[in-house]
Amino acid sequence: MVKDGKLLGEFERAYAASQRPDYFEALKVFEAMWKEGLSLGVLPLKDPLDGIEVDIRIAKILNHV
Repeated sequence: MVKDGKLLGEFERAYAASQRPDYFEALKVFEAMWKEGLSLGVLPLKDPLDGIEVDIRIAKILNHV
């Protein structure tokens, strides 16, 4: 059990900074997530534009901040 969250956060930031981004590793992660979404039945979306109004509204709000 983690008792010092701040120390853990510092460790995670230092570890992430020491690792170089790897395109092929990221692609493997993406493909695994896509396959999981397919197996759960949430991908592909039935209507990709469903809820786009909410996304546009949120984007407008965030762009004005």
